[in-house]
Amino acid sequence: MVTNRAYDIVLFGATGFTGHLTARYLAAHAPAGLRWALAGRDGDRLRALRDRLGLAVDVLPADAGDEPALRDLAERTRLVVTTVGPFIRYGGPLVAACAAAGTDYVDLTGEPEFVDRVYVEHQATAARTGARLVHACGFDAIPPDLGALFTVQQLPEGEPIRMRGYISAGGRPSGGTFNTVLLNFARFRSAAAAHTARRSAEPAPAGRRVRGVAGRPHRQPALGLYGLPMSSIDPQIVVRSAAALDRYGPDFTYGHFIGVRNPLTMAALAVGAGGAFALAQVGPARRALGRLVPPGKGPTEEQRSRGWFRMRFVAESGDRRVVTEMAGGDPGYGETAKMLAESALCLTHDDLPPLAGQLTTAVAMGDALRARLEKAGMTFRVLSAGADSPAAP
Repeated sequence: MVTNRAYDIVLFGATGFTGHLTARYLAAHAPAGLRWALAGRDGDRLRALRDRLGLAVDVLPADAGDEPALRDLAERTRLVVTTVGPFIRYGGPLVAACAAAGTDYVDLTGEPEFVDRVYVEHQATAARTGARLVHACGFDAIPPDLGALFTVQQLPEGEPIRMRGYISAGGRPSGGTFNTVLLNFARFRSAAAAHTARRSAEPAPAGRRVRGVAGRPHRQPALGLYGLPMSSIDPQIVVRSAAALDRYGPDFTYGHFIGVRNPLTMAALAVGAGGAFALAQVGPARRALGRLVPPGKGPTEEQRSRGWFRMRFVAESGDRRVVTEMAGGDPGYGETAKMLAESALCLTHDDLPPLAGQLTTAVAMGDALRARLEKAGMTFRVLSAGADSPAAP
């Protein structure tokens, strides 16, 4: 771990919607003596944000495509936390600079293609320099990743585990998030190619089996929910944590679902997602959809105050069954900014395993990050535990 740098943390993209919220969280919760700075392409806006928050921190102008400036930035700090997306368009040069400099890196991407490309292109470099590259440190995908780890810890060791996760949430998306989802839909062929390249390069766990399963729509009686299979980065992150950690047992299976109370809501979500996917394949239609919620716009503070999420898990191992929950407030922004900032503070301040390369939150930080999030107001709890009984697929 590098220590002889000018800064502990540099927040890149601080003037964006989520970047601003992350800066506010750090301003309110940073430990005494934290050496941090705000970075982004517009120095004037960064200085205005610094003054508005009453901070005494440095401002580091750098564009997401300016490779020399990004190398200089990475070499001056122990860790970079970035909110600048879509990451497949803007994230490559910064993560490359961090990998080369041995600088820890965290982001909030939910883009599987970007994460897979980073592994193929930068895993070897980061492992050599000691950089920890930790993606998806927000609503994608800390609740499923740390929630699955918490659930596994309630089950016997050394036994096969079958787990299903159900996400329920209330909140409004920002323009950046909405447009990134459309871009992901449009790039599904490129994402599939990147995933294939990663599978060719990534070793499988020795002597163990780890699988993600798509599942099918069903009713989950343990939760009183209907589950709709969810294609996102979340199950990929959970499976990668399971592949890296023996605690997940010799045979681990995970399915990821949207959890809703009403089957009509499930049907409406399926139809809406299918329609958006189809329209995203046509450039003019995708751009027209994107203009409905333009980048840079997001929910108001009042709207965010009403947001919530619950990530619940049903898992069986041997003759034991456990139902658990991770829960919090506004999922996409208030809690994402909190999760992102606490991930950065965890990596820079906590006693963690001596690992390097591309890592998940469960592997890199695990219980240390869970403790931080619980202190910050999120909850992890066991809803029920006992003898196994038949459950939905």
